[in-house]
Amino acid sequence: MGGIDRSTILGFLIGVLFVGGAIYLGPTRAAFWDLPSVLIVFGGTAATTLVKFPLETLATSAAVVRQAFLDRMPAPSDLVQTLSRLADLVRRDSLLAMEREKIQDPFLQRAVNLCLEGAAPDVIESTLRSETVMLVERHERGQRIFRGMGQSAPAFGMIGTLIGLVQMLTLMDDPSRIGGSMAVAILTTFYGAFFAYMVFNPIADKLSERSRQEQLNKEIVIQGILSIMAGHHPRMVERRLHVLLEPALARRLEVTMRTRRAA
Repeated sequence: MGGIDRSTILGFLIGVLFVGGAIYLGPTRAAFWDLPSVLIVFGGTAATTLVKFPLETLATSAAVVRQAFLDRMPAPSDLVQTLSRLADLVRRDSLLAMEREKIQDPFLQRAVNLCLEGAAPDVIESTLRSETVMLVERHERGQRIFRGMGQSAPAFGMIGTLIGLVQMLTLMDDPSRIGGSMAVAILTTFYGAFFAYMVFNPIADKLSERSRQEQLNKEIVIQGILSIMAGHHPRMVERRLHVLLEPALARRLEVTMRTRRAA
């Protein structure tokens, strides 16, 4: 189990450092702040997000968004080792032996509880897969919200550009007043593109990757628990789960577990 997702934080810091550094080193740093441009891009993006999604959906998706900044999922290799240990316990004793194990992953704990309660394998599988489907739906909802924001921000950047151009055309007879309108025309496009491609779309992609990782973990748990309930040998349980891992990771894990058993 981890804490803050360092890659997300590092990516944001690098993006802000390079883009902000380029602005800071330029001769006109103050020119990159324009309140009307901020209002157009962020106000428009917030408005369209509220139109697209009910408040209840936005509120319930807040927990999903935290997945982009937190790294709390167990590694797939850790789950395989835990399930292998459970298989050893069950083979030496019985299914009830799993009750003595301390299990950190909540999904695996629920799977073990179903076994201890005497649920049939098909009931266990359908229950766990239903939970997985609902989890994927929640994650996809969060992705849709951020992808929608990533689409809206550049669009309102273009709207701001059109507003600025209209204002410029109406002020052609007074060149001293064109500067403010030109700032709106240019900076709204910059704000929209920056936040779409630096914040909103990357968070949506990170949520998608998190969802893929969590689905893999849950599939490992489901296959492992069903294999244990079927009475398979612990080594067979391991081989069944290794096929779900990346080949390089599966080979390293196999070497590690063989070394541990030989010790």
